[in-house]
Amino acid sequence: MAAVATSIPAAGNSAKLAELSKQLSAEGDRAAVAQELAGLAKTGGVQELVAAGAIEAISAALGDGKNANAREGGLLALAALCADMGRSAEPYLMPLLGQVLTLLADKQAPVRAGAAAAQSALEGLMCPHGVAAVLPTLFEGMLAQKWQTNEGACRMLQALAERCPGQVAVCMPEIVPKVTEALGNARQGVKDAAAAAMTACMQCVNNKDLEQFIPMLIDTMQNPVKVPDCVHKLASTTFVQAVEAPTLSIMVPLLVRGLRHDNTTAIKRKASVIIENMAKLVDNPLDAVPFLPNLLPGLEKVANEVADPECRSVAARAAKELMRVANEGKTVPPKKADTATVAAALKELIAARNPSVAGDAVFGPTLAYVAGLVSSLQDTKNFEFDEWNGVAVTPYLARFLGEEDSEAVTRAYLARAVEEAEREAAANAPVLEEGEELCNCEFSLAYGAKILLNNATMRLIRGNRYGLCGPNGVGKSTLMRAIANGQVDGFPPADELRTVYVEHDIQASLADLNVVDFVFADPLLHNGGLDVSREEIVTQLTSVGFTQEMLEMIITSLSGGWKMKLALARAMLMKADILLLDEPTNHLDTGNVAWLENYLIGLKTVTSIIVSHDSGFLDRVCSDIIHYANRKLKVYKGNLSAFVAAVPEAQSYYALEATEQVWRLPEPGFLEGVKSKDKAILKVHNMSFTYPGASKPQISGVSLQVSLSSRVACIGPNGAGKSTLIKVLTGETEATEGTVWKHPNLRIAYVAQHAFHHIEQHLDKTPNEYIQWRYAVGEDREALVKATRQDTAEDKAAKEKVHQIKAEDGTLQKLKVDKLLGRRKLKKDYEYEVQWQGKGPDTATWLTRDDLVEMGLEKMVLDLDMKEAARAGLMLRPLTKANIEKHLGLLGLEAEFSTHAHMRGLSGGQKVKVVLAACTWNQPHILVMDEPTNYLDRDSLGALAGAIKEFGGGVVIISHHNEFTTALCPEKWTVANGLVNVTGAPQVLTREKVEFKVQEEVTDAFGNTIKVKGPKKELSRKEKKAKAKERAARKARGEEVSESEEEL
Repeated sequence: MAAVATSIPAAGNSAKLAELSKQLSAEGDRAAVAQELAGLAKTGGVQELVAAGAIEAISAALGDGKNANAREGGLLALAALCADMGRSAEPYLMPLLGQVLTLLADKQAPVRAGAAAAQSALEGLMCPHGVAAVLPTLFEGMLAQKWQTNEGACRMLQALAERCPGQVAVCMPEIVPKVTEALGNARQGVKDAAAAAMTACMQCVNNKDLEQFIPMLIDTMQNPVKVPDCVHKLASTTFVQAVEAPTLSIMVPLLVRGLRHDNTTAIKRKASVIIENMAKLVDNPLDAVPFLPNLLPGLEKVANEVADPECRSVAARAAKELMRVANEGKTVPPKKADTATVAAALKELIAARNPSVAGDAVFGPTLAYVAGLVSSLQDTKNFEFDEWNGVAVTPYLARFLGEEDSEAVTRAYLARAVEEAEREAAANAPVLEEGEELCNCEFSLAYGAKILLNNATMRLIRGNRYGLCGPNGVGKSTLMRAIANGQVDGFPPADELRTVYVEHDIQASLADLNVVDFVFADPLLHNGGLDVSREEIVTQLTSVGFTQEMLEMIITSLSGGWKMKLALARAMLMKADILLLDEPTNHLDTGNVAWLENYLIGLKTVTSIIVSHDSGFLDRVCSDIIHYANRKLKVYKGNLSAFVAAVPEAQSYYALEATEQVWRLPEPGFLEGVKSKDKAILKVHNMSFTYPGASKPQISGVSLQVSLSSRVACIGPNGAGKSTLIKVLTGETEATEGTVWKHPNLRIAYVAQHAFHHIEQHLDKTPNEYIQWRYAVGEDREALVKATRQDTAEDKAAKEKVHQIKAEDGTLQKLKVDKLLGRRKLKKDYEYEVQWQGKGPDTATWLTRDDLVEMGLEKMVLDLDMKEAARAGLMLRPLTKANIEKHLGLLGLEAEFSTHAHMRGLSGGQKVKVVLAACTWNQPHILVMDEPTNYLDRDSLGALAGAIKEFGGGVVIISHHNEFTTALCPEKWTVANGLVNVTGAPQVLTREKVEFKVQEEVTDAFGNTIKVKGPKKELSRKEKKAKAKERAARKARGEEVSESEEEL
């Protein structure tokens, strides 16, 4: 055992120290007395200083309000002791800091100077890990009555922040509220010192997201009127770094003010959004728990009392996120070390080496102080031996134990602390799979203002096939893009790991190339050690089914399925280490899906990351599932079935009916003459269509019909003509032979195969703005550009043709048609009001539909029919922001995305929802969807299936998603070899009566809710007779009776 550094002090030294302590209050050279006292104490050690009562004497001198000499002498002695004795005296001198801060405001200038010197000495003496212990004293000084004390405490905190930022950052939750109070001091000097201290402390918080806002946040703390502007700027910022207690301590005061902001709904809403996003970035729930009492009451008040329902829903969502954090906080073990437990463990180790020291009363303050320093080191996970041995433990113990024993105690306790930390980390660490590791990186990811991943870990093994699972909007495709573009921190660069993103989008500049030239033009095939020849390209394409004729085709003439096969073949030529496949089964028929499965399973040295909403495909292909959970990536071994078994709440990825989402499609409007759901409202007879320049029809001899009860699946191999058939039905193209008849008032909604083409010119609009634009002219702008609405040369010639029309006087007049003004019911058909060129509306003529068709003006008739149909659909739905927001919400798009986000930042699934909502705004009678399952996750697919089941109109679906179509569609149109085979029993035997549901209420542009009257019920003959009898009786009594039709 090493010898103790100093022996027990002699009685003479103690007596001398006591005598010098008394002289500090006397007249004379007090500075010399202080230096002599410090020199003697340095020789005898802290034990002698305490035994002589010098510490108590100095404290008494500092508190002697009647003797300025005593106060000055005490301060001089304190500064000298700090300089001469060093760290061993720190546990005994730091408790005097409060008195020193008070004396900064002393009436005597020498005392004030001495206090400033003593404060500086204590500041320099203090161990960086003792910040937490000194803060209560500084807080008391900041809020004391004297401004000099306030200012001194603030300046000392600023100095500590600059000297030991890590330790100050840990204490930010305690610091911010107190310094904020000091910012409100009436004296400008104190305000400035507090602002400087707050700035220094905030810069200790290592959060790059907040750095640029620190001056603005401090300014806002001093000037509450700037809260709205500050909240606006923070709301438009993307936060991606993990949120810990220091960050929350800065943000919470501002957010609390934002929630309380008077009469400004927008500020309350944005504050709620920031709170929700912050809560999602909290890694350790214990960091957030102390702030919940400040935030939750304000959020709940906004959620219950604000007039705007959308703002209430945002606040409720944020409150729910905070409650999730609170509940998780109940199950997380405490993060901070317990100082009393640490002291007991240290005392045990010290007693094993020197029992007398462990029981020494003089040693007690040192032991308690060291325990506090060690707790701080453990809390910050600082296990550097040099920091423990050279700064936090050994310098304090050496005076009592000696250097050797002090270092041994330090090593023993440090080993115990490290073992405990490693045991905790091991308990939370995942089991790593064996195999060649391609990457192991930790990163964060955001898109726009939305946090997608926060400090997520991704580890990939060569040859594994990973299914990337998560609901729409979590960032699956964004992650794939970020990997492909080299934007993921820590992911190996392209020269180390060849990563290929498989996509079938075609750049406009390459759209005119044939298939082989298109592939050859890809620069990735000619760099990085590759130089693929045309012969290799032809061989590869042929191996996946391309014929010689197809190789020579223009790339844009390929069907969606063949474009995907082309993209896969191109990826094979790039000899990838990792394949990134985003919805690879989109547009593939069942045969090609089976081929893709076999190909991917056969890749033993290539890793695949797959995003797909085809659960069967994932089940058969995946070896692992990477699941998005709370902005982290968690890997589950096995296929989708194994994943669902491990995570039952993910059942919606596997079964459509398991979804908790509920969508609702708008009910179709009234159709004249349609009284049963099986009555045909669209008929096709002997229809054929041939593409310009083609030698044979794409489809021919097609005869079919659609009613309000129709649920039709249009199936067939890629390139068979399914989309062509649908485009003829919807009017996107015109049949080259045969007839396509539609009810005059029929409205059809159409979601194209490549759904994003609907919105690709409007990505900088919000979904709400897009729908307003699309219907602002009184009908659907998309309908105006359909082929059936465009005049052919024959149509133009018919308009210029002169017709002989009989005038009212019986004479024949030669006239040209100018336009159709309107229409009216004529028995079972309509007649149309025709205005003639050079004539006014008062000379218009009513002609029947058949007359106009015979005159070659069918296109004009159809155009008016469609305008009237559109007007009927839009009449009861004012095109207001509130109505559109509600409509989008019924199809699964929250107001946060529908009204407050540009479409450019939406995920693929969210964009599909926008397209579906836009085309159904006018309450269509038939919904036609070409591959609607592309990009929709399982929850959304289940919700769409439920909405289709409840929809009151007809539905026609093209899809290779067998599970989806089988669950919904009893009728099948099989397209193959240019023919359409109709199978399955249409619902023609039910004779279900049509009950058109009318929207009960709408919201006008001023936010007023208007009750909508339903259509008047047609009276039976018996009811009409009774009504006539009642009117006659009223007349007989002399009552006034209206002659209007409404009374009959």
